Formats: sequence, C-alpha cells, structure tokens
Amino acid sequence: MLRNIARNTLIRFSFPVLHLKWKIYCKHNSKIKLVVGAGRTKFPGWFSTEVYFLDVTKEEDFQKLFSERKINNILAEHVLEHLTSQQLELMTVNFYKYSSDDVNIRIAVPDGYHNDEGYINSVKPGGTGGGAWDHKHLFNYKSLSLFFEKAGFKSFPLEYWDENKTFNTTYKND
Repeated sequence: MLRNIARNTLIRFSFPVLHLKWKIYCKHNSKIKLVVGAGRTKFPGWFSTEVYFLDVTKEEDFQKLFSERKINNILAEHVLEHLTSQQLELMTVNFYKYSSDDVNIRIAVPDGYHNDEGYINSVKPGGTGGGAWDHKHLFNYKSLSLFFEKAGFKSFPLEYWDENKTFNTTYKND
C-alpha cells in the first residue's frame, strides 16, 4: 500500500514535467514517433509514454496530445497482451483516428504459433514466465491482425510463426 501511495505521488508530480517534455518534443520533431507502454525504453527521436500520461483506451488522452498533429509511428513492445479485448478495440480505434494515413505501427507480442511448447507455457495467460500472470491474450499473426483490421488498418506481419510452426520474416531494417 505504501508503495502505491509513493508511486501515485510520483506520477502526480511528474505529469507536468512530462507535459513540458511533450511540448518540447513536438517543437523539435516534424514527425510524431510514439512508444506506448514504454517503461524505461527510450529511443532518440521517439516520445516514450506510460498509461498515466497516455492511456491508449481513452480518447480524451489522444485529443489532448494529438488534436493538432497526427501520429506517424507507433511502437508497442510487450504491451498489447496485457489489454482486454475491449481495451484493444478502444486502442485501435484511437490509433486509427489520431494517426496519419501512412502510419507505421510496430508491435511485438508473444507468438501463439511459436514452435516451442515450453515458450508457449511460459507466455500464455497465466503462464509460468515473468508477467504472464497479467497476460490476457496469446496472439498469433491472424488474431492480432484482426483487431487492427477491424479498426480500419491494413496489416503486414513482418516476423511471425505460422500454423505449421514455421518462422516467417519479411523484416528489413526500418
């Protein structure tokens, strides 16, 4: 409980700093490159967010940040498997509405078609791996694509395992 109080206090005081960083980022970057659920991840030219600054399920958060400029790139690594189906639907609708027409979204999630059963047992919802206790989904390229296509996106999987347990890649350095 004390840990939650300290975390909430830190968030409340850091929000104005993040807002200022956001304004500076927008001033110095012609394209909006967003990392959602970033944790401690930081990349040059990208703006890292966490749920307390940008809740991907809340349109009002998107309105505040992207009413004047659209998002050009989104990176979400090991975030989406922690969201419910309803949260994913809200997120994809917000992404679609507040992104440029040529947005590039890069997603990494545990792969449900992976050929290693030990890996699957580790990452599945309630699995044995770190963080799996909070996983709501074990996606494959088809199930993940459906969420985005339903919102209006076109999906182009880059690296994935298929139904035959074969690894596929079309990845090039982007």
